Amino acid sequence: MKNLKEKIGYGFGDMSSSMFWKIFSYYLPIFYSNIYGLSLADTGILLLVTRVWDAVSDPMMGIIADRTHTRWGKYRPYLLWMALPFSVCGVLLFTTPEWGTTGKLVWAYVTYILMMTVYTAINVPYGAMLGVVSAESDEKTIFSSFRMFFAYGGSFIALFAWEPLCDAFKGMTGTDTQSWQYAMMVIAAACFLIFLLCFGLTREHVKSVSTVSVGKDFRSLLANVPWWLLIGAALCSNLFNTVRGATAAYFFKDYVGADAMLSLGDFSFLFYAGLFLGVGEVANMVGVVLAVPLSHAFGKKNTYIGTMAALAVLSVLFFYVPATGTGFWIMLLLQVVISVGTGIVSPLIWSMYADVSDYAELKDGTASTGLIFSSSSMAQKFGGAFGGAAVMWILAAFGYSTASDATQTPEALTGLKTLMSWIPAVVALASVVIVYFYPLTKQRVADINERLRTVRKQS
Repeated sequence: MKNLKEKIGYGFGDMSSSMFWKIFSYYLPIFYSNIYGLSLADTGILLLVTRVWDAVSDPMMGIIADRTHTRWGKYRPYLLWMALPFSVCGVLLFTTPEWGTTGKLVWAYVTYILMMTVYTAINVPYGAMLGVVSAESDEKTIFSSFRMFFAYGGSFIALFAWEPLCDAFKGMTGTDTQSWQYAMMVIAAACFLIFLLCFGLTREHVKSVSTVSVGKDFRSLLANVPWWLLIGAALCSNLFNTVRGATAAYFFKDYVGADAMLSLGDFSFLFYAGLFLGVGEVANMVGVVLAVPLSHAFGKKNTYIGTMAALAVLSVLFFYVPATGTGFWIMLLLQVVISVGTGIVSPLIWSMYADVSDYAELKDGTASTGLIFSSSSMAQKFGGAFGGAAVMWILAAFGYSTASDATQTPEALTGLKTLMSWIPAVVALASVVIVYFYPLTKQRVADINERLRTVRKQS
């Protein structure tokens, strides 16, 4: 068993990544449409095009990382090399130039593509590290749980603090554009330091060397049935999260209302998107803790299927909750339960990718851990791309207005409710169907691990 320091250190990596990722997923759409000044249609195309490029670049980074050899290992050095570019690009992304519409659109494309490219360069190697921090499948699940626990902790900090930071800097600068930029500077500085901690506390323990060509790596990947199924499941789970998260800021602005309060006896406090999302991140952390015992008891596959089926039902219920004082508490309760479920699923996906990597190594003799884990990042980004773009286009289809003083039509409000409920529910059910056919059961994974130990000793 690896020591606690390494597990905490590994968790720090996704803590930093998730602080950026959740702000990008949940606040960048409304930043572009309501503050930066892009139309909903332009915002949707921007989110789709840039993230599709980003997803395509992931396998390239996986191949590069698989063939990197340094005294620090294959994947870990990228945490050190890319920490500063990662933080700088985040600030540029939330910088609004004083240009015309065309110039601002070009700036948005350039900075978003640059940010996501750097994100790939640090996050793909970081994800691949899960395949080399331990040789044991169950211990990889523990590492994955630490990863997701810290990821949700970082997300909670970023989401809970984001709107107060923007408000505080707006009081100082008087403008939304500068306040959002300065808020990102604070988050970026924290992320830089956390990535350095991840580098310093972790080690690579499994030494794997790819002895086959890039072409054979790709052929092995394309013939890997569990990989294809897991890609579909990961795409659905990320689409589920992105659609709900990207809609939340709009949902609270126009359906819940800017002055909504949660009352408990004589005590009342503001019910806003950051609180809703931040509480969800804490609930995610509870789900991560539950993932290990549940997967030990029922297996990763069965735990995933049961959880996503429950998420589909809970999402449908969200549609029928009214925007009243009691309804606000029900919304928060549903958010907690749904987020516990997504917290269970997240570490399972990453741990299942580690199992797929072991399956490929035993079946084809290809140590393509980085390439396989890059596909998980690819699925995440495709989910984010289509989810973020779909939210923009669906809002436009329902007649949503981005004017600051707009009163939304009943149709637009229905669109917001649908994006928070029925659409995620359909996506969750699709993932249940996909994982039903996933062949790497608990018993089969144990057999793969035993046979791999023999193969690695002989090599």
